[in-house]
Amino acid sequence: MSERRLSRLSGHAFRSGRFDKAVLPIGSTEYHGEHLPHGTDTLVAEALAEALAERVEGLLVLPTLPYGMSRHYYSFPMAVSLTTNTLMAALREIFQSLYGHGIKRLLIINGHDGNIPAIDAAAREFRAENPEMRIAVLEAWWETAARLLPEGTFEAWGGLGHGGEGETSMALAIAPELVEMEYARGVTPKLPPHVQVKWRFDELTPYGVTGDPTKATAEKGRLMMRALVELLTSFIKEMDERNWEIEII
Repeated sequence: MSERRLSRLSGHAFRSGRFDKAVLPIGSTEYHGEHLPHGTDTLVAEALAEALAERVEGLLVLPTLPYGMSRHYYSFPMAVSLTTNTLMAALREIFQSLYGHGIKRLLIINGHDGNIPAIDAAAREFRAENPEMRIAVLEAWWETAARLLPEGTFEAWGGLGHGGEGETSMALAIAPELVEMEYARGVTPKLPPHVQVKWRFDELTPYGVTGDPTKATAEKGRLMMRALVELLTSFIKEMDERNWEIEII
């Protein structure tokens, strides 16, 4: 496959690539327990974007944004956080840069829960002002993957959790050399089913991990990766076929 990562493309290679859409991975830099790297969210979002670009023609992989809104994880060292307003501003300027260079189809792959409000607000505001720009978002891959895989794939909390079974499985699949499973430890908090409580993370777990990372395997991670890439590939193909217009039934 030819190079699709903008950071590695010369000017000539970019022009020759005939890119008509882009994918922007967004992660975070924060504590993920004693067993996972601080860049787990970034590594997963980037791996998904690069795997997707191998299957989709004309898809430009933008450099990954490695910082997000992580203030709610401050109680565990260390979290390097942007405010929601700063993240929104950065996203709007990225959108404007793409728009100004004629790339008006963008998929965002988000790797971190704290980024979701900023991504949603920035995308909606920019599109209101620039309706020709099309923006799609995979907001929470961890929830999507859990829905895509057969029931019973995960053993604890449906695979959910910060540094839990699903996320640790993804890390084992894409960067096993960075995972120290001998230190994996987590708890499953009991949260209300219908109303969100806005917690600080140390109120949920003493370990900086929710869910059960000890149930993670690389095979589960590969299943998650495969399901997500297939979903996104089909999504972009369908959107390209109708010029990224919303189908009205």
